[in-house]
Amino acid sequence: MYKCNSINAQLVDGNKDTGSTTTQIYYLTHQILKLTSHLESHSEDYSSRRGLRKLLGKRKRLLIYLSNGNAALYAKVIKTLGIRSLQRP
Repeated sequence: MYKCNSINAQLVDGNKDTGSTTTQIYYLTHQILKLTSHLESHSEDYSSRRGLRKLLGKRKRLLIYLSNGNAALYAKVIKTLGIRSLQRP
């Protein structure tokens, strides 16, 4: 849990604002990782799979919003969390 708090502090520069885009992306990524590990052992849990898809969609919308508004912070979030960048057409 200590590592999670330090990553969160790095992303939002120590700000405790849980409504900021970067914090929301961080917490969604944490939830996605938990659900992914759950689905590895319970592969037929379709309601959890649906919830995972909803979380992925929400995180994607937030990443699009962040990339349009602040490209430098978007790059920092992608690098820090270790997630793939958006596929732009």
